Amino acid sequence: MRWPTWNQAAVAALISVAVYLVARRSRPTRFTTALLPAAKEFALIAGLYTIWRLARELPFTHEAGAIDRGRQINDFQQAIGLPSELSLQRFVIDHDVLGWLMNYYYAIAHVPALVAFLIWMFVRHRDHYPRWRTALAVVTACCLLVRFVRVAPPRLVPELGYIDLSSIHGLSVYGPVGTGVSDQFAAMPSIHIAWAAVVSFGILASTTSRWRWVFVGHIVLTTLAVSATGHHWWLDSVVAFLLLGVALAADTAARRIVARSRPPLAPPHSVDVGAVRELEPN
Repeated sequence: MRWPTWNQAAVAALISVAVYLVARRSRPTRFTTALLPAAKEFALIAGLYTIWRLARELPFTHEAGAIDRGRQINDFQQAIGLPSELSLQRFVIDHDVLGWLMNYYYAIAHVPALVAFLIWMFVRHRDHYPRWRTALAVVTACCLLVRFVRVAPPRLVPELGYIDLSSIHGLSVYGPVGTGVSDQFAAMPSIHIAWAAVVSFGILASTTSRWRWVFVGHIVLTTLAVSATGHHWWLDSVVAFLLLGVALAADTAARRIVARSRPPLAPPHSVDVGAVRELEPN
């Protein structure tokens, strides 16, 4: 499964900027009025994706300390009483259909769900869209920063009993270390969980439809899939949730600062009733 490269995304961003500039100078019509914000937003998203892909292509092929940190996370989880991912993994292995579903959900669902969410928010809930787009950008940036601390996923610590579920069902985004579309030693935190949390919680916060609760299933299934497949520790998911909370809090704080920095609206001009009466003819 191949994702767009950084240079493809950069070209798309530049084309969107050009479309935006042309539409802005054109005669206003219903079409250009709708096109302007869409082109501007697509350019921003494509630009952020370009930066993300460039950052992920940094030469982090080493594993120094990653395996030991994976073991330490396992020990810490046991110390605080978190359930072992092994129990979940063995359960889905014993039930082949569940194992197949978990494997495919991990590999396929997160990107299409995120793209569909962003389009839906932009079209149907434009007032909520900037907050969740900003939260997505911030939490992704945080995940990239934490990536500098190398952490092995459970599947790369086989002496603890974990296996790579993808090796059984034949759908993996990983190859040998240093290849594939994702970083082998960037288990902490789980960007799958971060993105799924943006989708599920963004829908909950943006609509009052009773169907919104159905989409909570996305974050639940993603949390189960990343652990059952051996790609993440439970703690990777916990940290992703915390980072999203930080991103939303930062967005709220930034909006308050901007609101306070704006000059207050001038009160409407008061009318001097006496002066008006003097001007009235007798």
